[in-house]
Amino acid sequence: MAGERRFHGPSDLHTHSSVSDGTETPSRLVRSASAAGLGTVALTDHDSTAGWSEAAVAARSEGITLIPGMEFSTRLGYRSIHLLAYLFDPSDGDLVTEMARIREARLVRAERIVQNLSRDYALTWDDVVAQTTDGATIGRPHIADALVARGHVPTRSEAFASILHPSRGYFLPHYAPDPVDAVRLVVAAGGVPVIAHPATRGPGLIVSDRDVEDLVGAGLAGLEIDHRENTASGKQAIRRLAGRHGLILTGSSDYHGTGKPNLLGENTTSDDSVAAIIERGTGSEPVYGRAVEDPARA
Repeated sequence: MAGERRFHGPSDLHTHSSVSDGTETPSRLVRSASAAGLGTVALTDHDSTAGWSEAAVAARSEGITLIPGMEFSTRLGYRSIHLLAYLFDPSDGDLVTEMARIREARLVRAERIVQNLSRDYALTWDDVVAQTTDGATIGRPHIADALVARGHVPTRSEAFASILHPSRGYFLPHYAPDPVDAVRLVVAAGGVPVIAHPATRGPGLIVSDRDVEDLVGAGLAGLEIDHRENTASGKQAIRRLAGRHGLILTGSSDYHGTGKPNLLGENTTSDDSVAAIIERGTGSEPVYGRAVEDPARA
């Protein structure tokens, strides 16, 4: 209906459930988002849409808006680049095939890491599986949780800072598509691609200006600017590039439950940016828990 927005803020567009590496079920995550005062939340589990249906039921019950999404693993050379994808068709054949390939690669990588760790630490694959839920995308966070459960480290964060740090030699890469290819897949499935936390190192971005131009040419829609890991100087670069290319700017918590210190709603996305994402997405629909009129457009 003209003059009406069916969602309302605050909006947190980057969260994870137990379907990937969060500690809350999709329904529990939505309830937590509502309790935190959010009006809109996106579920963006790693390389999986398995939590969408459960989250949708909870969103309707809680009366908040759910933006179905995913965090897509990609790789550019040695750099891991995460792509947030919103409102795509979860049944798109090419995208489903690529997601399955990534999840399988994650699983094989995790098994190899555990084999290597078991030479130096009391740790088994069963310990890792015990930290997951059925259908979860298994990854390093679950290995970290297993190390915690075994008493080797006190927290998941400490596991990544010590035993699982690349300098310790247990890190192994896994297959991930080129980000340009991933952007094209998301767009072809009717989705809206946004680079997650692109400014986590030094003064610039994890992608070059030329990389951004290539991604925009493939259909990149936005950049996540307000994220606790983006540097101050990096945010300046994000804003500059967004202005140059007309990109949507988002803000998010990257919430993982107790798996990370990030808090729901610690960073949020403006209503205008959420509206732009909804308008652009054609592969799936938001789940609206309530309708709120936008007084500015009434």
